[in-house]
Amino acid sequence: MSVSAIVLAAGEGTRMRSNRPKPLHMICGRSMVLHVIHALERLHPERTAVVVGHGAEQVTKKVQDMSPAWANVAFVEQVVQRGTGDAASIGMTAFDGDDYDDEATVVILPGDAPLLRPETLDELVATHVANSNAATMLTSVMTDPTGYGRVIRRPDGQVQRIVEQRDAAPEELDVREVCTSIYAFRRDLLGPALRTLTSDNSQGEYYLTDVISVLAAMGHRISCVQAPIEETQGVNDRWQLALAERELRARTNRSWLLNGVTMLDPRQTFVDVTVSIGRDVTLFPGTILQGSTAIGDECEIGPDARLVDSAIGRGSTVSHTVAHEAEVGPGAVVGPYAHLPPGSCVVAEGVTGSFYTAPAG
Repeated sequence: MSVSAIVLAAGEGTRMRSNRPKPLHMICGRSMVLHVIHALERLHPERTAVVVGHGAEQVTKKVQDMSPAWANVAFVEQVVQRGTGDAASIGMTAFDGDDYDDEATVVILPGDAPLLRPETLDELVATHVANSNAATMLTSVMTDPTGYGRVIRRPDGQVQRIVEQRDAAPEELDVREVCTSIYAFRRDLLGPALRTLTSDNSQGEYYLTDVISVLAAMGHRISCVQAPIEETQGVNDRWQLALAERELRARTNRSWLLNGVTMLDPRQTFVDVTVSIGRDVTLFPGTILQGSTAIGDECEIGPDARLVDSAIGRGSTVSHTVAHEAEVGPGAVVGPYAHLPPGSCVVAEGVTGSFYTAPAG
């Protein structure tokens, strides 16, 4: 099964009210767009095309530096923002010259869906291939679907089209099944369908959603896979960013709790997705572990410790401490109220005492 992916990361994200490009806003220690790329892990795409636009240079550099090697990332730029259909067409140019079979799958997904799980994308593609679909959409059912494109079905239940909120008739606005902007397409059908799109709509843009009606009108098979809205909802402002952060932290903490880590209060324990933790570690309330921090087995961390890009040796105790790019040897006791600046080191079995500031390395 040949799979490629297009990640749409060209938007400005004006509602974020930030100078930082929207795809680079951080959630649990990783940029939003990188969460999306990591969600492709089970698919191992032959190529991942990232469509950049606003802040293209910044986004390209960050993704180049931090993407996993298996993603095989390539970049294409949408210079003028003319809609998701145009962005997808530009994304397809990254595959020019690549050798694909006629029924190869192209997954298209937005760069602002950081809660998407690899298992969900795996199910989407498996359903798509097993049913020989022209397109398979990931949809969600919402109590309040305001702002989302509605999935319009024929009386027999088959998908007919997607209608955007601005273009929907009153009866269509009552539909609660929404398009999440996450799709699997047959590659040989997607390209021709994209070329038929027009900008005859209220926004004057080329909508990727219109590809669904094009394929349906041609009699091709289209199906849906439903996922919880908590997983598929995009991030458009700081409030949604905070909600996504809370959900992802809960997932991360649960994973560590099931793998031998004790947290006295998971709601007051903050662990980035990039951190590694050994077994029989106890994390007290107020612990913040960030970046590439690595905690050895049988450590006690906290309360009120913030460790950034630091290595803590087996059996150490670190309390009321701030550390950046520091190293703590096995069996050491650090704090309370210690400061470990970049390059500092506490030797094995060392004891810093209270109100200690280590010399920089």
